[in-house]
Amino acid sequence: MFIIVAFTVLIATTVGSISGIGGGVLIKPIMDALCDMSTSQISFMSGLTVLTMTIVSLGRSIGGPIRLDRRGFFLAIGSAIGGVAGKALFDMVKSAAGNDAAVGLCQNILMVILTGLVFVYTLKKQSISTKNFRSTAISLSMGIVLGIFSSFLGIGGGPINLMILSYFFSMDTKTAAFNSLFCIFFSQVLSLISTMLTGRVPSIDWRLMVTMMVLAVVGATFGRSCSKKMDNRAVDRLFMALMVVIILLSIYNCIRFGMAL
Repeated sequence: MFIIVAFTVLIATTVGSISGIGGGVLIKPIMDALCDMSTSQISFMSGLTVLTMTIVSLGRSIGGPIRLDRRGFFLAIGSAIGGVAGKALFDMVKSAAGNDAAVGLCQNILMVILTGLVFVYTLKKQSISTKNFRSTAISLSMGIVLGIFSSFLGIGGGPINLMILSYFFSMDTKTAAFNSLFCIFFSQVLSLISTMLTGRVPSIDWRLMVTMMVLAVVGATFGRSCSKKMDNRAVDRLFMALMVVIILLSIYNCIRFGMAL
């Protein structure tokens, strides 16, 4: 299990850095499927791994050709607010459900729906007329929505970021990926601070956690190098392939958690 999780983190943070999905969208469902851990433990470890990846990815992007869009800054602020709200929502759902299987089922059903919508959008986006909103209020609002989904699902962002950035702000694939990582960074920082201040840090295997963070650094470094050599079409193809994998994993987890109820 340790080796599989480590390999997953390396692959997920590499492709997450390239595509802007963060990596947690792969790490979370795979750990759900393989690890005998609670949803709180998996969400915390996935979130911290993704935060490590975004720090490295954004650091290596400084001075590069792709710049942070002004709207991306307000999206990030909104994501930070949404991250705290999403964490509170997760705690409420967990308390109401009373067991991890119900929470895991809820998370994975939502993952299937959201990822399916993003897959269809990406498939049809050449024929879809996008918006190009400039309003600060809209940017903040969209950021809050992204942050809530990111924190509640424990994925550190995910495909929905790219769909919203593409459709509502007309960003190309690489620009959306960079701004998505910026939003993920803010969301995960505030979510982590909220978890620590409320004393809800779960008991985890810190050897595994440190290994995941180290591999996140390696994956983010390699991913940024690969991104420079890929055009928007190549990134789109990678993104589509990831959507298929995520949907299949989430469906499997829905069945597994459903049978555990």
